[in-house]
Amino acid sequence: MAFFFVILIILSCALLGLVILVQNPKGGGLAGNVAGFSNQFMGVKQTTDVLEKSTWILAATVVLLCLFSAFFVHKTGNVQVPATKINATSVPAPQK
Repeated sequence: MAFFFVILIILSCALLGLVILVQNPKGGGLAGNVAGFSNQFMGVKQTTDVLEKSTWILAATVVLLCLFSAFFVHKTGNVQVPATKINATSVPAPQK
């Protein structure tokens, strides 16, 4: 189950990176130049708003997936080492 969360986190991070790279802080970026439309992409007039909302949603998704994946990670308890193993690895006594 943890592997499934890792895959989802990687996909969300890749999408988040893509959305962030498309944006331009001054509003010009690739968002305004896609297919020759200026601030109109697939019927949406405010592309920058859509990109900003998707950035926040993907960031929240990554955070939530990281938190929820902590419940599915296998936790190991205290490992008891047998006394024979401890004595076998101890330093041998000097010989006379």
